[in-house]
Amino acid sequence: MSKMIPQNLIEIMIHNAQEVQNQIAKDHAPVVKLHSRYGKAVWLLSELDPVNNIAFGLCDLGQGKPELGYVSLPDLASLKHARLKVPMVETDPGFDGKYPMSVYLEAAKIAGKIVEETAVLERLGTPE
Repeated sequence: MSKMIPQNLIEIMIHNAQEVQNQIAKDHAPVVKLHSRYGKAVWLLSELDPVNNIAFGLCDLGQGKPELGYVSLPDLASLKHARLKVPMVETDPGFDGKYPMSVYLEAAKIAGKIVEETAVLERLGTPE
């Protein structure tokens, strides 16, 4: 499994994916925020397929077009700075996803980037 994401969060993401697969729930709050140390890319992830290590969430590559999609955690973990040879993607340990993914998506569409400001998110939805 991914070393970027703590095991307790991995377990929540797997549980969320199982709920979606079993049609119990479909709009989870993001569980983890990953970001590029040397760029503008941000991923808010809520679900994980443990077999293929593919996560689902809001992906923002810093080009003004955030969208829901899937991302390979091994691929993100393998990204290294060309000169420094350090990992490019890391977890934000202070992130706390309080709103459903649909709220973060709507805010991101309006702003052209992932938004975390409580005032903006509160206008679009209620916390979970």
